[in-house]
Amino acid sequence: MQIDLAGTTARLEGAASPVALALRDRLAASGARLVAKGLPDLLILSTPLLDPEGFDWDGLVRTANDLGHAMQVRGSGRLVFLLSASAALPIRRQPVLSMRMAALLAAMRGLAMQLAPEVAVNALGAGAIGPDAAHLVSGDPAMIGHAPVGRPGTLDEACNAALFLCDPENRYLTGQVLSADGGWSAGYGRSF
Repeated sequence: MQIDLAGTTARLEGAASPVALALRDRLAASGARLVAKGLPDLLILSTPLLDPEGFDWDGLVRTANDLGHAMQVRGSGRLVFLLSASAALPIRRQPVLSMRMAALLAAMRGLAMQLAPEVAVNALGAGAIGPDAAHLVSGDPAMIGHAPVGRPGTLDEACNAALFLCDPENRYLTGQVLSADGGWSAGYGRSF
């Protein structure tokens, strides 16, 4: 998927997960100029998609809040959170990660209500992402057998969903999580 981000700036904050890094490359390929400081047009807020220990969760929320409000004052902007699909549906085998992700999902929705209509705020919920069950960069291997698609998603598939949320033509969507999880969150018979 390709979107037109010519003339825009994008900034990545948070965890440098493989999904976040692949999205950063896709944003640059779509014409965004990547910046490390200042107020961007598009802010990607990336979480650790596997191990929640040692990550500054509160710092990521502060960054989202501070830059989101600055975007609102400017009159435009877009925040995209990169979360685990467990943000919307907890994984019993990963209670701490599920709790942290759910808290960020609530923060994302709160910001969407505060910052509209000037700033769109959405989230990607990444399911089992990786070349195979033994090499996942997001999710839990048990998710694969409980997803109707029956396989892990690729980095490209996760990025395509995130690019939809980043697209400037996508003006009406805010406060939503788009789960790229092969249908896992649809409720396909899970027992874990």
